[in-house]
Amino acid sequence: MIDVKSTLQGAEERMQMATTFLEEQLNRIRAGRANVAILDGVMVSSYGSMVPLNQVANVSVPDARTIAIKPWDRKAIRDIEKAIMDSDVGITPENNGEIIRLGIPQPTEERRRDLVKQCNKIGEKSKIEVRNVRSEIKDKLKKAIKDGLSEDAGKDAENELQKIHDKFIKQVDNLLEDKTKEIMTV
Repeated sequence: MIDVKSTLQGAEERMQMATTFLEEQLNRIRAGRANVAILDGVMVSSYGSMVPLNQVANVSVPDARTIAIKPWDRKAIRDIEKAIMDSDVGITPENNGEIIRLGIPQPTEERRRDLVKQCNKIGEKSKIEVRNVRSEIKDKLKKAIKDGLSEDAGKDAENELQKIHDKFIKQVDNLLEDKTKEIMTV
């Protein structure tokens, strides 16, 4: 016999992970404003191993259109520049010998539409994951009813599952709406 409460709690945690993943992915999308999160995936070669950029340099945002990267070891400037060029950030770094600057260009209208489409694709993947969790748990509940769980308890659990599902779908929609607004604002 399954524990309905822990099953629903597990489903909620998995749906939460899907929305957290969406949030992280949306933060990495460049919306025309400087945001250090776009550099989260950049790995730098440092002393023979690959480490995240924020472990070899101080990354800051001095103004809305610039990201400044100040390496802790000046010798690492070339490695950091190379890592940024090799990554999918799409910005050419400028270096003055001490600090690397990334100028964030203002995206064109067409580029903004493409970014919104990209966000919506990622959002749809998150929604699919939330729906898959709901479907999987629904099947578990149906099996539990066959195995002796009362039908009323099964129906109540399904209703609760639907409420959890709706909450996370709404959360995904809100995240997408906020990001779309951020991208489309000139």
